[in-house]
Amino acid sequence: MSDIKPTLLWLRRDLRLSDHPALRAALRAGGPVIPVFIHDDTVAGLGAAPKWRLGLALEHLGKSLEAKGSRLILRRGDALEVLRDLVRQTGAGAVHWSRLYDPDAVARDKAVKAALKEDGVETSSHAGHLLFEPWTVETKEGGYYKVYSPMWRAVKDREIPSPLAAPSDLSPPDTWPASDDLADWQMGAAMNRGAGICLPYQQVGEDAAQDRLAWFTEESIDRYKTRRDLPGIDGTSNLSENLALGEISPAQCWHAGMRAMHEGAAGAEHWVKELVWREFAYHLIYHTPQIATRNWREKWDDFPWNEDGNTAEVIAWKQGRTGIPFVDAAMREMYVTGRMHNRARMIVASYLTKHLMTHWRIGQAWFDDCLTDWDIASNAMGWQWAAGSGPDAAPYFRIFNPETQLEKFDPEGNYSRAWIVEGYDSPSKTALSYFDAIPRSWDLSPNDAYPAPVVSLSEGRDRALSAYQDRSF
Repeated sequence: MSDIKPTLLWLRRDLRLSDHPALRAALRAGGPVIPVFIHDDTVAGLGAAPKWRLGLALEHLGKSLEAKGSRLILRRGDALEVLRDLVRQTGAGAVHWSRLYDPDAVARDKAVKAALKEDGVETSSHAGHLLFEPWTVETKEGGYYKVYSPMWRAVKDREIPSPLAAPSDLSPPDTWPASDDLADWQMGAAMNRGAGICLPYQQVGEDAAQDRLAWFTEESIDRYKTRRDLPGIDGTSNLSENLALGEISPAQCWHAGMRAMHEGAAGAEHWVKELVWREFAYHLIYHTPQIATRNWREKWDDFPWNEDGNTAEVIAWKQGRTGIPFVDAAMREMYVTGRMHNRARMIVASYLTKHLMTHWRIGQAWFDDCLTDWDIASNAMGWQWAAGSGPDAAPYFRIFNPETQLEKFDPEGNYSRAWIVEGYDSPSKTALSYFDAIPRSWDLSPNDAYPAPVVSLSEGRDRALSAYQDRSF
């Protein structure tokens, strides 16, 4: 074994072995590499579903590392103090990690880098979570993009480095530092009985992500543009959970999409555009970090939204009991699968913020708790886009009609039948699963009658339009 000092590989949302620049850099140092994941405040603050899904990812990655003769060291505590402790215990001379871009992660990582450098420890952060580092994408005037389409045109012809293969030798140390037991972290505790219902819908780990990408690009991407808005069919890649946790890299997705496009797949370019939509969300959260917590457009700060998350209307929305089938089916899909179809996300967000005149932060927080594919940038931008307070949201006064949207995108009623029990003589197993996944405290039963609308669509629309009148946004 080399006498070169060990290197710590601080893993966060890059839970894979292939196309991992930070891992490759750590290996190039020539000494032992010690992978570590830290349960710090950013992990403790996760909602029930994303924390549980992260636990599944860590368990899978740990097994993958062990199969290659390595390990995943788990520690709990302040990131800087944990890293300092590991440096003392292992004699490590360097720490490598993949960059993140949300304000909390940026602040933490800057503080860690500065402190470790003062300690004489080499630190290096690497790309990998995005296709384009946010500071490398600028308008002709030198600022950041506030609208998606020109950003797409600016990056669509850029060269993206070919993905890196997984290394065959992970350079393990002769002796390992102590590790926490993942089970002691109880990552799924807040999911309660919902975990067992949700588990079959997760595609956990790098291998599952790669298999899904291969299937999608070979079998489905050609029809993606025409099928992506149909919630009742399997028409999307379903890779959002894997991208969120870094079980697959955006570069791997980009190259697969580009290859399909060059082979003539009609829907490939549209799918690649969705990868750049994700980039746009991170571009915005990096340059305007307030998007995560405040109205991106300050003129919306005095808009008369309801900010009480416990009104009868909001509770009905949370429970999938609004009396509006598209909204209710979407919310129930989320409780059973941990995900929600993108068209449905737009509908439920528009309904909450416009028909129910409720602040987007209430919906954002609920999704933060319930989505296994939770992504801080995409969730923040998506909610503000739907509410009208965010970038690229014109026309802000657009109000989706859930009834006509369901008729257009689910004309045969597949989505409704899949997720709604009430009114069907022989309800689907997926629809019945909703009652097994939700909290018992909701006291809901498949025998309950389907509720009347908490607000009529016309009344809700008129209420929102009235609030928009005479306002200069």
